[in-house]
Amino acid sequence: MPDTITSEQPTAVDTLLIERPIPPCNIVIFGATGDLTHRKLIPALFSLDAQGLLPDHLKITGFARREFSDHSFRDELKASVQEYAPDLWKEAEASWIKFAKRVVFHRSDFDNAQGFTWLKERLDRFDQTEGTLGNRLYYLATPPSTYTTVVQQLGKAGLVRGGTDKDSDGFTRIIVEKPFGSDLASARALNAELKQVFDEEQIYRIDHYLGKETVQNIFVFRFANLLFEPLWNCKYVDNVQVTVAETVGVEQRAGYFDHAGELRDMVQSHALQMLALIAMEPPNTLSASDIRDEKAKVLRAITPVVGSGCNDCVVRGQYGAGQLGGKDVPSYRDEPNVPADSVTDSFVALKLEIKNWRWAGVPFYIRAGKRMPERVTEVNIIFKDIPQVLLATETDDTAEPNVITIRVQPNEGISMRLGAKPPGQKTVVRAVDMNFTYGTSFGQRIHDAYERLIMDALLGDAALFTRDDEVEAEWGLITPILEHWAANPAPELPNYPAGTWGPDAADKMVTDSGRKWWNR
Repeated sequence: MPDTITSEQPTAVDTLLIERPIPPCNIVIFGATGDLTHRKLIPALFSLDAQGLLPDHLKITGFARREFSDHSFRDELKASVQEYAPDLWKEAEASWIKFAKRVVFHRSDFDNAQGFTWLKERLDRFDQTEGTLGNRLYYLATPPSTYTTVVQQLGKAGLVRGGTDKDSDGFTRIIVEKPFGSDLASARALNAELKQVFDEEQIYRIDHYLGKETVQNIFVFRFANLLFEPLWNCKYVDNVQVTVAETVGVEQRAGYFDHAGELRDMVQSHALQMLALIAMEPPNTLSASDIRDEKAKVLRAITPVVGSGCNDCVVRGQYGAGQLGGKDVPSYRDEPNVPADSVTDSFVALKLEIKNWRWAGVPFYIRAGKRMPERVTEVNIIFKDIPQVLLATETDDTAEPNVITIRVQPNEGISMRLGAKPPGQKTVVRAVDMNFTYGTSFGQRIHDAYERLIMDALLGDAALFTRDDEVEAEWGLITPILEHWAANPAPELPNYPAGTWGPDAADKMVTDSGRKWWNR
């Protein structure tokens, strides 16, 4: 292991910094009795309220078809916070009574027009009694199959004010959870259906990875430090690697995952969005439109992998039985509700090229998989070797190229691997890491991604949300691979044991060019 030099001098900051106060609003959560609401949305909203960041004039309406009163719904949400966010509950229990008063329940089926009419009457009444000023934020925490139905019902019931946020009668916005379609055609169809009722400026497609502090810091790290930006190009960078590794298997998600697979579930959104932030050009301003313009440009500059090219630049895998943490774990096909002959990918590795001036000739590697040896999401920027002239005979077995690692999870932070001389008379080059971590440097906990993204949506800041052309550019890269897989026999599966870094073919794809995956 290399030596480590760690940043110090933590700074105490008690609350999440915001640029301006959140305006009054009615938040309506469709799918309010579902897993996402209980595990993520309500804990995030409760945390924001406990920090004093939500305005006094804000109501939260849970919309679902189950039988709940306002009181019983609040009790269920309380139990969820206690179960899924125990540390938050321990810190903020005293704030629950105030928060619970914000929450009401509205019972209706998604295809019941009368239920949406009653919803409008209720929200209009809150505008008068609670001072919510006509502002609406809708959250689709529902299965994707219901998106169109809910959106059409909102339109028919007059619950969507046209125009942009400059509407004098209040803003209307909608947050849409991934997946945004299952291929390019379905993504285009979903975008068209959303825009029959909402303007693009009102649609907030959420990718929770973009709410993570370290992902946001990719942007600041690049453009706020003159030290790095001059090196961020094909002259100095040898390759870039994006890793999204999970130790968990499919668990209870087989109903969704076995139809989606890792390529759709992780690469199409999370991995490609991180790649775009790493590779994009500097935007003209910090506006949402300028930032998303540059992300869309670089996604369109990636050369699609089509046809037989998939054989050289794409590897798919599925985990077999193995060991993790000293425990035996089953193969993917032995997981609950997975067909015994499933060929769904639980691992995928890609080699991509960006055809522009900055990145010509630099391979971008992506790998994402389940049942990996460790849970880690990170980007590694691996620089070219120095000319082997002056110190060619002075390196030892630990010598490595310079690497910048941006770790999204766990232990969020950034590290740089440098060459240094250890103590002693002999001149030897050894790798050392210089680390920056959020926990030690800022003296505060990392806020949940949903907290940041919900706040941004309430404030009308769409910079961390995905625009329609970004989504379609991502699917334009993924769809040809899916089509090739559908038209050709799958490899013999499973092809990697649980607890390893994936199939041998993924290693070969990188080592054939004299490189290696950056496993720390």
